[in-house]
Amino acid sequence: MATDIRFKRNFSIIAHIDHGKTTLSDRLLEFTNTIGERDKQDQLLDAMDLEREKGITIKSHPVTMRYKAKDGNTYELNLLDTPGHVDFSYEVSRSLAACDGAVLIVDAAQGVEAQTLANMHLAVEQNLEIVPVINKIDLPSTNLPKVYRQLEEIVCIPKEEAILCSAKAGIGIEDVLEAIVTRVPAPKVLEDDNHLRALVFDSVYDAYRGVVSYVRLVSGSVSRGMKVKLFATDETYEVKEVGIFTPKMQAVDELHTGDVGYIIANMKSAADVKIGDTYTNLADPCSEPLPGFKEIRPMVFSGIYPVDSADYEALKAAMAKLQINDAAFTYMGESSVALGFGFRCGFLGLLHMEIIQERLRREFNMDVISTYPSVIYEVRKTDGEEINVDNPSILPEPQEIDEIREPIVKVFIMIPSEYIGAIMSIVMEKRGEVIHTETIDDTRVMLTCRIPMAEILVDFNDKLKSATRGYGSMDYEYDGYQAAKLVKMDMMIAGEPVDAFSMIVHRDRAEAVGRELATKLKDVIPRQLFTVAIQACIGGKIIARESISPMRKNVTAKCYGGDVTRKRKLLEKQKEGKKRMKAIGKVSIPQEAFINVLKSGD
Repeated sequence: MATDIRFKRNFSIIAHIDHGKTTLSDRLLEFTNTIGERDKQDQLLDAMDLEREKGITIKSHPVTMRYKAKDGNTYELNLLDTPGHVDFSYEVSRSLAACDGAVLIVDAAQGVEAQTLANMHLAVEQNLEIVPVINKIDLPSTNLPKVYRQLEEIVCIPKEEAILCSAKAGIGIEDVLEAIVTRVPAPKVLEDDNHLRALVFDSVYDAYRGVVSYVRLVSGSVSRGMKVKLFATDETYEVKEVGIFTPKMQAVDELHTGDVGYIIANMKSAADVKIGDTYTNLADPCSEPLPGFKEIRPMVFSGIYPVDSADYEALKAAMAKLQINDAAFTYMGESSVALGFGFRCGFLGLLHMEIIQERLRREFNMDVISTYPSVIYEVRKTDGEEINVDNPSILPEPQEIDEIREPIVKVFIMIPSEYIGAIMSIVMEKRGEVIHTETIDDTRVMLTCRIPMAEILVDFNDKLKSATRGYGSMDYEYDGYQAAKLVKMDMMIAGEPVDAFSMIVHRDRAEAVGRELATKLKDVIPRQLFTVAIQACIGGKIIARESISPMRKNVTAKCYGGDVTRKRKLLEKQKEGKKRMKAIGKVSIPQEAFINVLKSGD
């Protein structure tokens, strides 16, 4: 039987990473008896092994709970668990679009962090009702007066509204549920409620049932056998199954306005459903799709190649399956002289890239190599043509380039005030500038910086954590493009350019990067029978060089005593042979060398 819309609540839990979102979700499920004793486990909504190991949420996961409130009514609570890591902010915004309220968790010991603010702003943009929860109140390091002050001054929420709880110890869980029931509004009923409008906020690929779309019904209803249409693709499908999450998928007869559930509609291919698209009834369609959803474009690109070239087709199939439940992951075929056939892949950030690679290894048993990550550059050629470059190999020749613009991000860094000098020097080192400094409280400051995105890709977060002993946190947002002195740096091994090691670098840092890479390659490329030169070059100019000394056979071993000229003759003959060999010899770089350099490289 369908629940009255007045007793439905759709909410999300948002917080900085590690502030206890997933633990609170587990306690809510237990308190509402959504899961039985047998099914109890930590990180219940984190289905991937990877999520459990890293202790992070990667995929949004909805779940429907039933809660009998103190007012005597039974409410249907739809929770959309969201990721907390900076790379997955797109997942957060997507899930929030399907909600009416948000539980904002603040750690009682750590207080308000950079990402607390970022997620808060996302929720306010969607006009969501905010329920503040101060978690981990059982910790000895709890500092409630400080957190109250931060809530009022930074987040602008009165301290009286905050609910105290400890998800781990199970304190205050009922208070959180009561606050959700009383403060989060019921789903809005549109005037035109008869037409089906279902927002796709996520999707997964099931090997047996095809594509499963996660939807929030804004208006109308959907049931099995109904013919539906998707706006973005204009394709029509027959609904095979609808259902809710408890947290496992449970089929129901019908989904109604305000429900959060899933639709399985005979989709076989990964490209059939776009995240943010709208389902409508084919027989009686609505006039326009739901507003406000834009396609997320990846910001970081890298080449991914199979270690064994025979695995190319298997890798292609694996990527198609990954793409279905990750809207932000893109790939297209490319080939490299050094690495053979592979794919140019687009990601949201470095963690996202790491997770995709790890999933390829675990879920599909693929052994892969990835090239240096790069960002999308805007290039204006001398003839006035504008092009986007995500791969160093397609950068035009220097004489054809009028200007190269690189993406800039606005980075918000929250740190204890004693580390401000160390962080400023890291920002300067990364070609960034500090544009604003704000004192948060007695001990912490927030720096707002503009840094080229390429500079924060690899090790910026690690450096931040090291410099602040783990107390620093960061968040970033895209802030347009800016012209810069950028050049393409090639690596030559024995006079042959190796495209896998090409990269776009800033002119002022090219020598240092080239030297570092040449040194790494010197350590991993095996010695040959002739001298191997490793050179970093820009255009035709060599900017760094390392040499691998040759192996040498002891040709004079059989000579004992006698005239020295005989030995000299043998050594001269050897030298001539090496010269000839150098002229025709090729250095074959073993796969391990690529793996070692590209894995450890920055």
